[in-house]
Amino acid sequence: MSNDVRRNLSRLFKLLIFLLLEVLLFFIINNHFLLITITDFETTFMIIVFLSILNAILWPTISYISLRFIVFTLGFGTFLIDGFLLWLMSGYLGGFQISGWSLFLVPLIIGLINSLLSILLSVDMDESYYQRILRNQLNSDKISKKDGYLFIEIDGLAKDVLTDAIDNGHMPHLKRLLESTHKLLSWQTDLSSQTGASQAGILHGNNENIVAFRWVEKENDNRIISSNSLADAGKIEKRISNKKGLLSDHGASRSNLFSGDAEDYLLTYSKLKNFYSKSWYYLYSTPYFIARLLLLFAFDMLMEVTSRIRQLITNKKPRMHRGLKYFIARAGANVVMREASTYSLIGDIYAGKYNVIYSTYMGYDEIAHHSGIRDFDSFYALKQIDKQFKHILYAINHSNRKYNIVILSDHGQSQGPTFKQKYDKTLDDLVQENIPETMKIHSILHSNDDHLLETIKLKSYMKYNKQRITKKIDNTKDNIAGRIDNTKDSITNRLDNNVENITERMDSSKQQLSKIKIKARNKLPIDEFKNKKTLIKGNEPMMDKLNKINDEYSLDVDLNNDEVITKNDAQSIVLASGNLGLIYFTDWGGRMTYEQIEDAFPNLITNLANHPGIGFVLVKSALYGSIVLSDDNVYYLDDNKLVGEDFLKVYGKNIIKQLKRTDKFKHVPDILVNSTYDVENDEVYAFEELIGSHGGAGGTQQQPFILCPRDWSDPGEIFGAENVYKFFKRNMN
Repeated sequence: MSNDVRRNLSRLFKLLIFLLLEVLLFFIINNHFLLITITDFETTFMIIVFLSILNAILWPTISYISLRFIVFTLGFGTFLIDGFLLWLMSGYLGGFQISGWSLFLVPLIIGLINSLLSILLSVDMDESYYQRILRNQLNSDKISKKDGYLFIEIDGLAKDVLTDAIDNGHMPHLKRLLESTHKLLSWQTDLSSQTGASQAGILHGNNENIVAFRWVEKENDNRIISSNSLADAGKIEKRISNKKGLLSDHGASRSNLFSGDAEDYLLTYSKLKNFYSKSWYYLYSTPYFIARLLLLFAFDMLMEVTSRIRQLITNKKPRMHRGLKYFIARAGANVVMREASTYSLIGDIYAGKYNVIYSTYMGYDEIAHHSGIRDFDSFYALKQIDKQFKHILYAINHSNRKYNIVILSDHGQSQGPTFKQKYDKTLDDLVQENIPETMKIHSILHSNDDHLLETIKLKSYMKYNKQRITKKIDNTKDNIAGRIDNTKDSITNRLDNNVENITERMDSSKQQLSKIKIKARNKLPIDEFKNKKTLIKGNEPMMDKLNKINDEYSLDVDLNNDEVITKNDAQSIVLASGNLGLIYFTDWGGRMTYEQIEDAFPNLITNLANHPGIGFVLVKSALYGSIVLSDDNVYYLDDNKLVGEDFLKVYGKNIIKQLKRTDKFKHVPDILVNSTYDVENDEVYAFEELIGSHGGAGGTQQQPFILCPRDWSDPGEIFGAENVYKFFKRNMN
């Protein structure tokens, strides 16, 4: 007996076992819940067999015709369609009746049973009936013979953690790639080590002015821009795109934050307003895709329950509180987005329509945030992602178009207790201790809430901000009215005083000449103090020092030439992006200087820089330019001069480049802070409540990877996401 005959007999035997179990389980469930009236077991058998036959014959056509309906019912329309088929069958078969809710519930239960048996009996997804139909539908001799490129991102996976996962047997399919056709490279992120900045750089070649996960735009009525906001993601893409993105050459974007200028996109955040795409067909070409999702979703929630119990019993540290909402967030990222990405990619590969495709798996990142970057659950997520590569590589090998696969991460993660766990206070608590009690702080110290919740949390700030703007408008109206009333008197007075003004201007000219001489005299002592770099050190407030110098040398220097805002009127916004913190004072129109902050809040910068959980503080000095502080140590960015101990070396050799580039961004906060990096324990202290974090400097969060074909050119050191884009473009061309 040949191997093919044995294989076919084995498939037939498994199919019969599958069918009998499906009928038996449905018969038992229906008898218990009385969903439909069935006379006997034989009728149950006929229902399952006939529905299977109808789906096998009609589903590819029905799903294509009704695709828009299925998509906008989030896939649950598939059960209504099967319910309609069952209703038609009841008229011809006899022996059963179906109506009401049963038209939805019965197909749902049949789908769940079918999906459960497929998982338990290890039915090969790649050789399933519906995958074969899809492959035959899409594969064509007319497909382009030009090489295509498939980029798959594993969100948040550091190179070191990937290596551990491969060495420990968690990712065998990636290991085979590495041993046969691919090479492993590392690259370093920008200072903002998070998806917004990294995907902007990788997909569009431009992440300028993306200072963090979210930031404040003072000139835009102090609007908070957030990378994961439905309203903002599209705006950010418009700013960074020049229509020459990574996917601009007839490309497709799947499950990404930005589109890379692709012509087709699915579950791409910046393009969610255009939700519908014909590519949804790749997911719904099987009638039980949603049923499979529901089962896997429930299983992942069960995994989360066991994870919490395990960490509690073993007293794992650090660990964090994970509420009920996290069950949904975890399963959504680790199951729904994963399966949707895989099915869509398989369809893309068979169709061979797009020259370049980019997709993101985000399950590891979500779980590592809450369980830890090397937790059992995190490696479990990587195992599940590795299984997707099996299906994708199978599709590539059976497609009529060759696709070169590249696997990468956009950033890593660093582990450690949160800043609050370590020091029993949050970043905004620390800020509040050093500013007036009456001053209001609006803080957002999270990045993983669902988008609706974030919108709700922002409403209170937006409402307050609107009231302030309205008040300013009302004051402006009153001022204009007052000015109009005073105009007549003013004109009369000016005419009367015109002669006197001419005389005064002559005197004023003499005074201006005198001021020019004074400024020339002032420049010498000012340059002297700038070169000495001594004013920053010590506990005495900066403005007191400058005022003493002003008096001692009889300088005519305006030390506070910006608008003056009283402490009681000033407001603050404190934002977090992992262990990177952003502090804005919103009543100052532009970026505040070090001297202004010192004048308004004398102890704030000093106490931030001296805090054991703060690694460094970046501010802009009117006298010295941009400076980085830690304890009594100062690095003068503009002059590349260090005074004191080298506190920045623990953050890597490129930290100065990272700081200089970020310092030039348009929306840099008044005060930028980064947590301490404990080298010995390899820990950072996130300002968000996440024990696996990214967004700033320190540890493996800035050390992602690229797994690319061996024949690609050697890139040398890759620093910054924009250079990843250039590396990819160079090798694709």
